[in-house]
Amino acid sequence: MKLARIVRLAAALSVAMSAASFGFAQQAPQQSAPAKPKLIVFMVVDGLPQWQITAYRDQLAPDGFARFLERGTWFANAHYGHSFPVTSAGHATMLTGAYPNRTGIIDNEWLDQTTGEVTYCTGDTSATYIGHQTARLDGTSPKNLLAETVGDVLRRSDPKSRVIGMSGKDRGAILTAGKAGVAYMYMDDGDFASSTFYMPEHPAWVNGFNAKKPADRYFRQSWTALLPQQAYARSVPDDQPWYGPGGGRLPMMTADANQARPGRNFYRSLQLGPFGDTLLLEFARAAIAGEQLGQDDSPDIITISLSGHDYVNHAFSAESRISHDHLLQLDRMLQAFFKDLDATVGKDNYLAMLTADHGFAPTPEYAVTKGLPAGRMSLGQALRQVNADLDKRFGVQKLVMGISGPTLLLDKKLIAQEKLDIDTVADAARTALMAGPGLAVAYTRAELLSGSRAGDPLFAQMRKSWNKDRSGEVEFALRPYWIPGRGVATHGSPYDYDTHVPILVWGPRWIKPGRVDARVEVVDIAPTLSRILGIAVPSMSEGKLLPLP
Repeated sequence: MKLARIVRLAAALSVAMSAASFGFAQQAPQQSAPAKPKLIVFMVVDGLPQWQITAYRDQLAPDGFARFLERGTWFANAHYGHSFPVTSAGHATMLTGAYPNRTGIIDNEWLDQTTGEVTYCTGDTSATYIGHQTARLDGTSPKNLLAETVGDVLRRSDPKSRVIGMSGKDRGAILTAGKAGVAYMYMDDGDFASSTFYMPEHPAWVNGFNAKKPADRYFRQSWTALLPQQAYARSVPDDQPWYGPGGGRLPMMTADANQARPGRNFYRSLQLGPFGDTLLLEFARAAIAGEQLGQDDSPDIITISLSGHDYVNHAFSAESRISHDHLLQLDRMLQAFFKDLDATVGKDNYLAMLTADHGFAPTPEYAVTKGLPAGRMSLGQALRQVNADLDKRFGVQKLVMGISGPTLLLDKKLIAQEKLDIDTVADAARTALMAGPGLAVAYTRAELLSGSRAGDPLFAQMRKSWNKDRSGEVEFALRPYWIPGRGVATHGSPYDYDTHVPILVWGPRWIKPGRVDARVEVVDIAPTLSRILGIAVPSMSEGKLLPLP
């Protein structure tokens, strides 16, 4: 027996020495991975270019955007990979990880390829707003979204998880909530409402929130600047000539201040400025409490798309003093919201991520003062000229039905009726379009399908924005710093000022602080959140994992 024990001891010592020689003996016990976040707080600032955050960094509050920049991970070179960044396409991309060619959300609205009728990105006549009148093109469901979201996968893997989306815009709420979540939209009577696609009636917490009419407290209130006048020296002053007859300056009164009581114009005007965003964050707090988000072991997702910045930038431009102040207003709102989340959900229980659906082009008139080759193009005039040129060549009027997204939609029924070759007509339409001012490049359906122009300028980006079943036969892009129409400012180009957006992440249990300069894309968000949640990546995702520090 004694000999047997010696043999066993010698064998054990031999194994230990062998392990040590390979470096295993000193290994510490393996630490378990942190638990999944109890709540993902996914935030979108509609129309926020990345440059605005860093341009005014010294004026930020200690714990708003700075929470991400100083104590989280921020990606300094994050972009959209498709060529037509607009609200719907961006929101559809974020949590699907797919470009518009896969999501089918090519624009806020597009023309039906057969009938030429307008299709709204989240329109669905089979669903109506709960307790509110619904027009034909109102957004009520994600029917037109062809790809699943992170929330859809999460709900399939754990039905106890809750996914709630909300926004000042229906498309901002619906396209991030997906098909398995619930979306709430701001109505033009100051309420928030969902649609019958999601439920037959609102839960009690929604009715309770709306009954208090929180929007009414802003009646006859003014948006005033946070800082003294001299603090805005780096942005464009108020009342620029390109603002139009009404000008634009702070302080700015809400609409209908001369009326006896709040009306639809007043409620709509809250979207232009900080008041609508403040209301949305109040509604988010009510949702977190009412649905008990982040209170159990089944992870939840809340998506909050703040619409005010987009309305401000369209009206006054991203370089304006008004936009500068609105960013600072948002910053203070975020600080207050994060403080409440820390107290109610717990700072170790949630992960926050913030991005934008697109950037913004500078106002052409302002860009010219900086020596940039800017201009404006009338799409209506371009359409008329293309049809006139095609009529001269083929002897047929109105071969182009209309402009659908950034494409010319040909009348295929008419082309077949006249026994014309559709590719020949498309080539001729492209030639006629490119003869006008402001065009950079255009590609035909045949080229986009075949990939025959791979490597040509902007081709890869434009192919990602083009969907074979919903887009037209000629896709085009304007020159840098050119915009369509007479509006003060807009977006929707393949250039950095439109594609470069923030991706900011905070969650100490899962994310280390740091700045990442490598180029990443918004499609990378979906697989990254899926990894953190321990679920499968959405089936149409084309993104890669974000290179977190």
